[in-house]
Amino acid sequence: MPSAPAMSAAEPAAAPRPVATTTADQATIGKSLVIKGEVTGSESLYIDGRVEGSINLSGNRVTVGRNGVVAANINAREIVVLGKVRGNLTASDRVDIRSDGSLTGDVIAARISIEDGAYFKGGIDIRKGGQPQAKPNGEDKAMPISEPAAVGARA
Repeated sequence: MPSAPAMSAAEPAAAPRPVATTTADQATIGKSLVIKGEVTGSESLYIDGRVEGSINLSGNRVTVGRNGVVAANINAREIVVLGKVRGNLTASDRVDIRSDGSLTGDVIAARISIEDGAYFKGGIDIRKGGQPQAKPNGEDKAMPISEPAAVGARA
């Protein structure tokens, strides 16, 4: 009768991972990979390939690399855009659009950073951490940008 392997005294019990991540705690979608569908998980993700669908890594960081092309809504703790993204971003902490990054879509986040030279077209809704998505009766005091904003747009 086979028995389950016992944990040795040298192996600590599985403890919750800290929120801060290193490259060892990050999955990577390489340049030649194309993913169509839903991406979910509990680790940070670096995208250098193409993703179409939805990305939901709510407690982690999603980085779209310089070669990354994403046509998806992204939900994460932190989102960094170095490549091209077409879709809405929802971050519980922050969204960074770097100088070579391009985002077409709306942003809901507690903080946002858009570097000079970045392209952004969409609306921004700044929400403090833990604030609900929408208040009943349309009493949301956040004022999203009604006109599309283009920051440092390139032709």
